Amino acid sequence: MNDFIYYNPDKIYFGKNALDSLGAELKKYGKKVLLVYGGGSIKKNGLYDEVVKAVKEGGLKLFELSGVEPNPRHTTANEGARICKANKVDVVLAVGGGSTIDCAKGVAAAAVAKKGDIWEIVKSGAPVEKALPVIAVLTNAATGSEMDEWAVISNMETNEKIGIGGEGIIPRAAFENPEYSFTLPAYQTACGAFDIFNHVLDNYYLAGEATFDLILEFQEAVMRAVVKWAPVAIKEPENYEARANLMWASSMALNHVLDAGTLHDCACHAMEHELSAYYDITHGHGLAIVAPRWLTYILNDKTAPQIYRLGVKVFGLKEGMEVFAGAKTAIEALETFCFETLGLKKNLSDLKIDETHFKAMAEHACGGGTINGPKTLTPEDVEEIYKMCL
Repeated sequence: MNDFIYYNPDKIYFGKNALDSLGAELKKYGKKVLLVYGGGSIKKNGLYDEVVKAVKEGGLKLFELSGVEPNPRHTTANEGARICKANKVDVVLAVGGGSTIDCAKGVAAAAVAKKGDIWEIVKSGAPVEKALPVIAVLTNAATGSEMDEWAVISNMETNEKIGIGGEGIIPRAAFENPEYSFTLPAYQTACGAFDIFNHVLDNYYLAGEATFDLILEFQEAVMRAVVKWAPVAIKEPENYEARANLMWASSMALNHVLDAGTLHDCACHAMEHELSAYYDITHGHGLAIVAPRWLTYILNDKTAPQIYRLGVKVFGLKEGMEVFAGAKTAIEALETFCFETLGLKKNLSDLKIDETHFKAMAEHACGGGTINGPKTLTPEDVEEIYKMCL
């Protein structure tokens, strides 16, 4: 295993009464709050009214940025930064899923930058050390943005979807009430569930010798939880136990606990970000299409035992199979989970995507070099994986 530093100051309020402490947390950081949210679902389910009540009871002044997109745009984040600068906002409050929280992080970073332009920060690639405080109220178990230092921002004008990261945008507190996810459509539940799963898969023992046994067991437990509880949440959207397990799995999957000591690139995420950037598809669905093809492409003597272990530990395959046969069966189990259990469409062509932009997407996914992992991927490799997804 490699040396590592673990740091995560995010305070989590989890459960049915989590929101009771929202006003007190917000007041720690000032008197003016920018509320960031998406298309209005929080108004339909009553969460908006609860949040506004908590803000006002705390004696805080409220400003709003609504309409955050599923793949949050740099222009939206810049508008939020403009509101913050114009009104001297003290704290940014995200209420929604990962896209909303990512946008809020972009707002918070751009609001303290001289030009207020998030895309300049994105293109610089520099760690975000300074930002307005961010607080999150989570409504969708998926990206883990409620408890990590990352955000992904899209520029649809240039077909780019790029992440920013740094201690400055780790939320100061997050509020996780599984009941807030009861009204999620089945499709969003499925996409979010696979996003969680793939966050772990991209960090799993496929990182190679750097990973150690304790982390392997943690990773497998989180993936098993998704496999067990996602279909329950889809069939019974108000099943609290199912929603609670998925919500905590989301936070555990990407708060650095599970990637302790690993050193590799996130292959599936790198490839999927290009699909979202060019075609504005739902991130978790894109990952579900890419992941089984990626595993198939990298299957060889070195990776077969590792992929087989995924099948045994996560999908309950029997031990003692011939290793290559076991690995192929594990990939089949993953496909069954994605396309039958979760009900997601199997191919890019089902989403009206063809190979027109594959070459450019593959080159950008590799960042001018390669994607490291159990098998190093060149742009030519990535292009071939995209073709396998058609």
